[in-house]
Amino acid sequence: MNTRKSTKTCLTIIVLVLAITCAAVAVPVGTVDIEHTGYGAGGYLRVWGGGLFGSYVRGGVYVLDKTDGTGQGDDLWSDGPIESFCIELSQWSPKNPHEYDVVMPEEAQRPTYFLGGPIGPDKAEYLSELWGRFFDPDWAGFGPFTFQQNREAKAFAAAIWEIIYEDLPASPAGWNVIIDGTFGPRGFRCSDVDTYTANQWLHALDGTGPKADLRAFLNGCKQDFIVRVHMPEPVTITLLGLGALSLFRKKHG
Repeated sequence: MNTRKSTKTCLTIIVLVLAITCAAVAVPVGTVDIEHTGYGAGGYLRVWGGGLFGSYVRGGVYVLDKTDGTGQGDDLWSDGPIESFCIELSQWSPKNPHEYDVVMPEEAQRPTYFLGGPIGPDKAEYLSELWGRFFDPDWAGFGPFTFQQNREAKAFAAAIWEIIYEDLPASPAGWNVIIDGTFGPRGFRCSDVDTYTANQWLHALDGTGPKADLRAFLNGCKQDFIVRVHMPEPVTITLLGLGALSLFRKKHG
C-alpha cells in the first residue's frame, strides 16, 4: 500500500469524525444565510497556527451579507451587512450564500481538528471582554480607513486568534502573540502586525471590563466567524416602550 496515500486517507477520516462529533455537541440557537462580500479595516499578517505555517492571511473585519435566518439568526440581526472576525484559519470564507448555524462562542469551531475540542467558556469570556473593551465600530463598513484603524483591526484579529488557538495561560499576562506557548502541534504566533498593541489588550483582560454579547457562525465546510449581537437602536426601543405604554393605558383607561 502507498504509505503517503494511506496517511492522507487516515487524516481525512479523522477530520470527518471530528466534524461529526463537533456538530453533535454544538447546540444551534438559529441559522443565518450569509456570504462574505468585503472587508472593513484590517490588512495582511503572517501567522503560524490553525493549520498554517508562516502564511499571510487577512486579519481584520470581514463584512458578511445576511439574506435570511431562523431563530436567533432572524431575531438578532437584520438582513444586510454584519461586521465579523474570522475565528478559523484553516478554511475559506463563503463567496456565495451558505447556511450557518448560530451558536454560543464557547461551542466554536467546526470542525475542532486544530483545537482538540470547542474553545470552551473561559476563552469565550476572554473574547467577550476583548470585544467589549477594544472593538472600534469605526473599523466596520467598507472604508476608507486610516492607517491607524487598519493597524488596530489587524492587532484585534491577532488577539482573537491568540485566545482561540493557544492553551489558556495561568493569567492574562501569559498571552503573547509573538511566541507559540502551547506544547505540541497546536498554538499560535504571528508577525507583521502591531504585536505590542495586541499583547497589551490581551494583558488587560482581567474580567472587570465591559463584555460584548457575542455569537459564533459555524459551517463545517467554510470559515467560521464571531459576531456581536445587534440590539435594536435606542429610538426603536423608545418607540416600542411608548407603544406598550399606550396599550396599557387603553386597557386600564
